[in-house]
Amino acid sequence: MTSFPEARVLLSIDYESWLTLTSENGRSSPQQRQELDDGFTGEAVDGILELLGKAQASFYMVGEILDWYPEVAQKIAAAGHELGFHCHIHRPLNEVSELEGDLRQSQNWLKAYGVRGYRAPRVRIAEQAYPILRQYGFLYSSSLYAPAGSLARKSGVWELPVSTLRLPGGKPELTAPRHFSLRLLAQGEIPYGSSFIIGLLGDLVLRILEKELRAGRSPVIFLHPYELVRPPDWRRRARGVILKDPLQTPFCLDKSGFLRRLLRAFPVSPLGVWLGELLAWRGEGEDD
Repeated sequence: MTSFPEARVLLSIDYESWLTLTSENGRSSPQQRQELDDGFTGEAVDGILELLGKAQASFYMVGEILDWYPEVAQKIAAAGHELGFHCHIHRPLNEVSELEGDLRQSQNWLKAYGVRGYRAPRVRIAEQAYPILRQYGFLYSSSLYAPAGSLARKSGVWELPVSTLRLPGGKPELTAPRHFSLRLLAQGEIPYGSSFIIGLLGDLVLRILEKELRAGRSPVIFLHPYELVRPPDWRRRARGVILKDPLQTPFCLDKSGFLRRLLRAFPVSPLGVWLGELLAWRGEGEDD
């Protein structure tokens, strides 16, 4: 039996276009979105892989990006990172039938790369989604917010939530949806694993991560490509995003420095790798 998995930061990147910050994303056709993306998601991967160096992470992909730039998945996989599924077209999934549609549209590359991990857009999932993920062969999801160390199994799919810092209190129920909301904050949880909070708190999140690791917990965090590599003409574009919706400001900040400091300070891992080690330590197979 292997030793208990070493505590480390479970690092992920929701690989989506900067357009997801704008209203244009929902109003445009796939061809228009590709044109508005202006080559960014095809080119950003090189800079992100350079930032990561030898460290490995989970990349949750928007499927239509791989329709535009299939080489992105090839580069990520060749560098040893985990490929996961985010959605086919990035928008809130209000019905589970939309998840099934996304899975069908992205089925070719999901099978080609043996994808086993999923994160719902906006980290918001319904309980009814887990049987569908199981049907399509997923091992785990990371689509709730909950304290680091939380883990649940739903319809045969492991749920490994994005991390929150919880004020003293009882253990939360891991019932979906459990997304970033005023209700979550009112319950005394700070979702520091979100790039939104990383944008607001900066290096304070690094101190939270250090405390979690010392306690033997492996926190889950995520970033976005446009926070690590600047899209073309980013100042002008970010200004337009923020003027229309000031709440997007934390997503528009440069977090490449945060990532560099994190990688210097802590061990990191893809979510799927850590979960595989945990199941091996427990003596459980992935399909048990």
